[in-house]
Amino acid sequence: MHCPFCSAVDTKVIDSRLVTEGNHVRRRRECVTCQERFTTYESAELVMPRIIKAGGIREPFNEDKLLAGFSKALEKRPVSIENLEEAVTRIKAHLRSTGEREIQSRDVGEQVMKELRQLDEVAFVRFASVYRSFKDLNEFREEIDRLSRDNSD
Repeated sequence: MHCPFCSAVDTKVIDSRLVTEGNHVRRRRECVTCQERFTTYESAELVMPRIIKAGGIREPFNEDKLLAGFSKALEKRPVSIENLEEAVTRIKAHLRSTGEREIQSRDVGEQVMKELRQLDEVAFVRFASVYRSFKDLNEFREEIDRLSRDNSD
């Protein structure tokens, strides 16, 4: 780690602490040359799989697209930002845990529907109607009936 003050190459770690639920390490460092101290933060760089779209196009995972899909479905619904962020975190963890370098976009869509089903039933039906391309009112009704049956069990 180069010193941000004098650009010396040699710095030493004085103190290390876990922060944010153990996901990051905070390190206090001191430059051996100028004795200035500074703080660095370290976290694991976890590579997300590439997404294979329906047409076969491959693209990098984009968290902004995931959030946009959730936001459209959850528009004007009583779901907190914290719950939304937790759902996104669970989806990302699931995608990483597959160990795959590439994953089908429909698998991501199914994960989104699973999370929406837990967060808000109206948002779930909204998302499902677009994701599954409902053609008419009967398909809406069938999905709502299936949701009702599952909740009564």
